[in-house]
This record gives sequence, C-alpha cells and structure tokens, in this order.
Amino acid sequence: MHIYPKYLKPGDLLRVIASSGCLREFEAFEKGIEIWRSRGYQVELSPGYDSRWGYLAGKDDDRLTQLTEALNDPNCKGILCARGGYGSTRLLEKRGLLSQTTRPKWLIGFSDVTGLLWNHQRLQIQGVHGPLLTTIDAEPEWSKTRLFDLVEGRSLAPLKGNGWGNGKAKGVLFPANLTVATHLLGTPWQPHFQNIILALEDVGEAPYRIDRMLTQWRMMGVFAGVSAIALGRFSNCDAPPHIPSFTVAEVLRDRLSDLNIPIVSDLPFGHDGVNAALPVGVMAELDGDQGILTHS
Repeated sequence: MHIYPKYLKPGDLLRVIASSGCLREFEAFEKGIEIWRSRGYQVELSPGYDSRWGYLAGKDDDRLTQLTEALNDPNCKGILCARGGYGSTRLLEKRGLLSQTTRPKWLIGFSDVTGLLWNHQRLQIQGVHGPLLTTIDAEPEWSKTRLFDLVEGRSLAPLKGNGWGNGKAKGVLFPANLTVATHLLGTPWQPHFQNIILALEDVGEAPYRIDRMLTQWRMMGVFAGVSAIALGRFSNCDAPPHIPSFTVAEVLRDRLSDLNIPIVSDLPFGHDGVNAALPVGVMAELDGDQGILTHS
C-alpha cells in the first residue's frame, strides 16, 4: 500500500539532489533555492549536487547515494531536484537498492525526473511534476503559488486548454515527459496502465520522432488502459527548415485522435514556458469538451 507523506509546512527540511544531468544554470539554481528558503523552508544541499561526470551530475553510485540518503533521512520531508537533462533511468537500473526506501516524502521535478515520479509507489514518494530549482524563478507568480498550494495542502484551480471532444473521463494522473516515459515502456519500471490520465509534454523532438514514439505506444497496446490524455507544451519541436514535415500539432492529432477518449491540448505545463505543477498518482478528471483538467 502506498503511504502518502504529510503536507509540507514552513520550517520543514528539504534536501536538494541532482539525479540527472550536470548543473550548468548556477544563477537560476541559486534563485530557486532562495525561493524555497523565502517561504520558510530549510534547504540542504546533498554532497555532490554540483559534480560532473560527462553529461551526468556525477557517477551513478554517487547520484544514487544522494537519492537514497534523502529518501531515508527521517528529518527530510521533501526532495527538490536540481535540474533535468538525463540520468534518472540509470538509477532505476539499480532497483534493488531503491526498493529499500521506506520513509514517505515529497519529490518535486519534471522532464528527466519522470523516471522517479512514475515510480512514486515503489519509492514511497508523493511526486509533483513541477518546476525544478533551475526553472522555478522563471515561473509566473500564479504558477509558483500553485506549486506551494499543492505541497502545502491547499486546493488547486482547474487548468484550461483546448478540448478535442469525447466527453469526460476520470483516472489516476500520470504526468510525464514523453521521451523519458517511452523509454520506460516494457521495463520493470513501467507503471501499471489501467484507468489512467496521461499528461504529456516534450522538448526538442522533431515531429517525426514524436510520431515514432506515439506509434510505439500504439503498437505496444499501452493506450488500451488510458482513460484520457492531457497534452502540455511541445516546445522547440519544429522540423528543420526546408525539410518536408508535419507540424507537431498535426502529428499529435494523427496519432491520438482516433483513440476516441477525451483529449485536451495546449495545457500550461512543460518546458520553455509556464509549468503548472501537477500531482502524480492522484485521481483527476479530464473534460474533453470543455478542455479542463481537474484533480483532487
């Protein structure tokens, strides 16, 4: 049974980890830490958060140590991910160590952090698909407020996008970066897809690559357990100039509209723009007619 942590409150200790790519945006990172501290939280930097090993934030064992020590620290109430990039799935490969964690707490991040967020039950976390320490300073005030409302237990306003029809559906919300989620399919770390609402976003993927990933989902039959799909921002996903291509919007329509489930696009989450915080693993409702995502 999944045990949910208590809501956060000012004064709680939060630990910073770098589970993925190496830290490059130091000024934005420092501003992110200050935002959390200004809310009254104690923010502790895990040793090695600023390490570099190629494109990774240190060697796998060192990044795994940051994660497991934070998960098992009885004084730590939440984990703040420094940045995305790549690398969380390399930690999931060491599944035996990760399965030993027992102390429930919050974990906040998105993009490559999808690998951790999608395994909230095994890691005993309440995941938040939301701003990283390197991105939170760029968020508008309403988005920052939404993040703190979520982790501190206040109600959240619905998010509005463009509805594609097919009525309403309820399900367990699983926000994700499409690329990272695709590479979890068929692994022991793929969640059980039954009565779920997918919330997908991506960055820097050409339309044909988005097509290729969604076609893989279709061929694997994964969409059979999906009740609805919420689409966020697919930023910097234009085809190179002078190369024949569909737009990413056309690809999404082509690969998803025949599923005959509620779909809402253009919701305010993802890279390169407002990234509204979304809880992971909670019941939600998507209204494909009105274009509204709500959740508990």
